[in-house]
Amino acid sequence: MAHADDLLVDIAARVESEHDSRMSLTVVVPGAVITGRLAPETLWKQRVAEVLEASDQLGGFSSVFTPPRATGEPPEPRAARPTHLHFHVARILQGNVGLPDTGGMYRVALEDVSAWTIGDLRYADQ
Repeated sequence: MAHADDLLVDIAARVESEHDSRMSLTVVVPGAVITGRLAPETLWKQRVAEVLEASDQLGGFSSVFTPPRATGEPPEPRAARPTHLHFHVARILQGNVGLPDTGGMYRVALEDVSAWTIGDLRYADQ
């Protein structure tokens, strides 16, 4: 998409403003269909930092997701309009499986979303 869908931007803004991670969404982006729950950017970054900190090889990268702030300093101001969706417990749908099985952390540019639907798509054994 050359321009992000205003309705999708409004959903992302609501997730950000309410710090709520219960909204499930499925999006189509170039080369992938991603399904999962949205998270506010700050919570998403915190979780990515925790995963990286636990890694012997990637621990040094955790600081990218948790910039140091002086004690008592107010949080960084939020952009007027979100530019990305932040998925957690998410999967890339490939054929008849979701990758990874346990869910991953994905950041998707809103302008790259070509189609979307409310809800988390799941495969069930029949």
